[in-house]
Amino acid sequence: MRRFPWILTLLTVAALVLLIGLGLWQVERLKWKEGLIAASEAAAAPPAPLDQVLAADPDGGDLEFRKALIVCPGLATAPYVELQSIHDGVAGVRLISACRPVDADFSLLIDRGFVADEISGRPRVAESTLPLVLIGEFRRFDPPGGMTPPAANGRFYGRDTAAMARALKVQGPVRPEAVFAVSPTNPEFGALKPSAPPAAFSNNHFGYALTWFGLAIVLAGFYVALLRRRLKKDTP
Repeated sequence: MRRFPWILTLLTVAALVLLIGLGLWQVERLKWKEGLIAASEAAAAPPAPLDQVLAADPDGGDLEFRKALIVCPGLATAPYVELQSIHDGVAGVRLISACRPVDADFSLLIDRGFVADEISGRPRVAESTLPLVLIGEFRRFDPPGGMTPPAANGRFYGRDTAAMARALKVQGPVRPEAVFAVSPTNPEFGALKPSAPPAAFSNNHFGYALTWFGLAIVLAGFYVALLRRRLKKDTP
């Protein structure tokens, strides 16, 4: 009688664990993506005052895509840092300024918009307390990776909130979200295009999960068929 195929069995079990794990991971990604899409759809409501938006979720977990009316004194002429970016296939920078909203004990980093590389001009910088009311969209982002080049001469290559706040000499706490101006902060400087990244999602995780689970089923069936064939040959 032939020996039981332990090596084949162990390899099959390891492969099944891997395939099922990948399928379960895609199921988790599916739930995450559906939640993100739901948040985007829910945030299509008209913008609300900043204090109401923050009060609705004090922990900040559901601020993604929420739009708020923010009063920022002096934002139109505030100092800024530049963030290397691409917008509609055009290379350029996004201008990031600090804003301490009226009656707030924290600051926000406002992404004022995109300026193409071919534009050398910038909005003027000057001390001002003139209030500016803007519509800002809250977005989360991944911190810069280890391969991101360091900032140089006021230009950043990754959205690093802490480093940008230091460069802008912000005092006190800074909220971690990116806030994209979706209304103009500098109407007189038309080259500055306020915008937020499009809320476009591909949701293929269900199909991916079916693929991994299907491969696991095929592998299990192949193993069972091979084992039965082997045992049948060993039967006198």
